[in-house]
Amino acid sequence: MDVILLGFQTLVSPPVILMLLLGVIAGMIVGSIPGINDNIAFAVFIPFSFSMPAEQALALMVGVYCAAATGGAIPAIMIKVPGTASSLLTSIDGNAMARKGFGGKALSIAITSSVIGGVISSIVLLLFAPSLAKVALQFGYVENFALAILGLSSVVGLLKGNVIKGAVAAIIGLTVANVGFSPVTGFPRYTFDNVNLIEGIPFVPMLVGLFGIAAMFELMSDIFKERHSRAEISKPLKMGSLVLPKSLMRRLLPVWISGSAIGNVIGMLPGAGMLMAIFLAYDQAARRFSNRYEGKEGESKWGEGAPEGIAAPEAANNAVTASSMVPLLSLGIPGNSTSALFIGALAIHGMVPGPLLFSQHGNIAWMIIVAFLVANLFMWPVAFVVIKTVSKTIFAIPKEAMVGVIAILCLMGAYSDGANAFNMWVAIISGIVAYAMRLANIPLGPAILGLVLGSQLESSLNNSLTISQGNWLVFFDFSNHPISAVMMLVSIALWCVPIIMRNRA
Repeated sequence: MDVILLGFQTLVSPPVILMLLLGVIAGMIVGSIPGINDNIAFAVFIPFSFSMPAEQALALMVGVYCAAATGGAIPAIMIKVPGTASSLLTSIDGNAMARKGFGGKALSIAITSSVIGGVISSIVLLLFAPSLAKVALQFGYVENFALAILGLSSVVGLLKGNVIKGAVAAIIGLTVANVGFSPVTGFPRYTFDNVNLIEGIPFVPMLVGLFGIAAMFELMSDIFKERHSRAEISKPLKMGSLVLPKSLMRRLLPVWISGSAIGNVIGMLPGAGMLMAIFLAYDQAARRFSNRYEGKEGESKWGEGAPEGIAAPEAANNAVTASSMVPLLSLGIPGNSTSALFIGALAIHGMVPGPLLFSQHGNIAWMIIVAFLVANLFMWPVAFVVIKTVSKTIFAIPKEAMVGVIAILCLMGAYSDGANAFNMWVAIISGIVAYAMRLANIPLGPAILGLVLGSQLESSLNNSLTISQGNWLVFFDFSNHPISAVMMLVSIALWCVPIIMRNRA
């Protein structure tokens, strides 16, 4: 308790707490720009910390890290263009709810869920960091492969039993993930002598295209079919619509708890990341709640504006932020790519993450942990101020003009990732492919997860088979790898159960 108080005393110094607040504001704004992912948002502010005292610099970085993921929900809900990758699934139910005239409600659910997920994760980090770090060490190559398989299998729960199309989508994603250098042999694959593809298809432009450009095509289709009137789209957002009724908050409480729990667990595992967490949280919420309210008056179907579809991924993505610091601060092992950048922020000020951080710079280490909790509390008022300003502007734009706005934002976001014009073509082609998949009723979720997990899946498989001398049963070895064996059995069940249920029906 004394060390926690020491960290709190360091944080409440006026210059330090001001930097934390500025970090939250800046992260929220930058995160709401399509194409600016969490890594970019974090990296942008590292140079500003060079000349600052360590306490102020790290407080700024914590604020940016926490708020960037939450800020991505704003454009995801308003225009179906995720500001960050962690808002991918938020755009599905969030934008559907906004198009029905409940944009304020959707935004409020997203922000509240993010804050709750972040607070729960921060408390877990505060109380159990050293103990939980030991659990994360149990995950090696075999367990990481099983985790990737479980992640791909989990999306089956989102497909209403259509396993074949889900498998096709996953194969598409895994195939595209193979473009570029092989993590095993080091030789380029499927590059067609194009130097822009040597390191693989750029992920951020592809993400912008799959969701943003595809959303633009959907909007154009709506205009041609006159599905919505301009008056409905142009209706300004009122502050009153941001207030969540107590009944809805009680209804979402179990979703917040489960989403936060999943985010905490996944965040601690090196290499898993936010996307794995949001897909698993969304899948679990779909299994538990998708049929509970369907058919009732005033309720939306899953994927068409269900509150749980917003709450689950938002609680999970912000829970990852603090939990990813568990292995980093305790062992020096980053939980994801953004927390890896945090190593650089520490190194700038002469600190090395790991056990020595707590003994040599105890006040800084515990200040970082306490700062995650305070940053999430700051996010609530900051987010609603940003929302009130941004959403009014967006809702006032006519639908025809919104097509141009989305196109400009998407192409700017794609170009900003490396300042390469090739990225804009990647976004456009990805958007066309995604729109074609939607017309063919092929789900996008498994394809996205295949893209994300492809490299991890291949490298973990190769290393696992090397260690086991080519024994494929290593993934089902209960004596040496019980965690992997359980996850593989669960994955098999996730694929088989929908097929069995469909045959019985």
